[in-house]
Amino acid sequence: MSAKLADPTTSTLLLKNFSQLTAEAEMKMAAIVAPDGRLRFSGADAIMAYAQQNKLRVHGHALVWHKHEPEAFLRLDGNKPAFTAMYDNYIRTVMGRYRGRIPSWDVVNEPVNGDGLGLRATMWGRNLGDLGYIERAFRIARETDPSAKLFINEYDLELKPEKRLAFMQMMEALLKKGTPIDGIGTQSHINIDMPKGAAKAAFKDLASFGLPIHVSELDISFGHRRFDWRSVRTKRALQAEQMTDFIQAFMALPEKLRHAITIWGLYDSDSFWRVNPEDPNPDDEPLLFDGAGRAKPVTAAFANALDGTKAALHVDAG
Repeated sequence: MSAKLADPTTSTLLLKNFSQLTAEAEMKMAAIVAPDGRLRFSGADAIMAYAQQNKLRVHGHALVWHKHEPEAFLRLDGNKPAFTAMYDNYIRTVMGRYRGRIPSWDVVNEPVNGDGLGLRATMWGRNLGDLGYIERAFRIARETDPSAKLFINEYDLELKPEKRLAFMQMMEALLKKGTPIDGIGTQSHINIDMPKGAAKAAFKDLASFGLPIHVSELDISFGHRRFDWRSVRTKRALQAEQMTDFIQAFMALPEKLRHAITIWGLYDSDSFWRVNPEDPNPDDEPLLFDGAGRAKPVTAAFANALDGTKAALHVDAG
């Protein structure tokens, strides 16, 4: 991401349309933790410098994620005292470096199983407990930067009601323990075939906790049907309708529960869904701008649904 910010065309498009950045990878463990355990901040620091120069806010993403198990941590797997010390030190060091400069963080990312059947089995849970690693991360984060808003981030909360239920059960258990969670991030990787009313139902459920909601990685894919004979024009129209319904459902929440809307990238050509190793779709158009930076019907739908509101436009320009 930091390299893309150096491109004048990309920078101009970003600064014209967005007010906040989320790092795609540079603030995750895989980028920061070297094999020998040293912490590297060149990419994250570059993003922070760009944001400061251009008066953009930065949302931190993400301190703990099941997909990143650095070699330095793996060497301590099973040695609970040493593992715990490294875990605590990592969160303190990363958050402490940007204390007072990053106003919000995804502390734990994607803790629920993809199928919605309970919490993921992770190295973090194996050493600190399935709920324990989450609770500990939030407590250390709160101690390190009391001013930062701390979020727990998850995907498919709109598309899979069973996963949303598991997420909510986890939230209830964590809040009962007094875990200092300030907000909920719903990634909102949705598609043009999402059932009508699904977003509204999800927001209603998530809002029951009384915590701000961050639409944290929004995109609307054309979907992954094996045989889809619909024209591109039809798909674009459905995408625009889906965007309108989704944004209207979010904006129907009380203002105090609307933290922000972040788009998961800038150009269609940069979208993960085009190169997803599990199900690539090189013709997908899930974002607000095409490969040349041109607006599309979904862009107009997004802007119109926000018209007259105070919602912030954010981007993960990874």
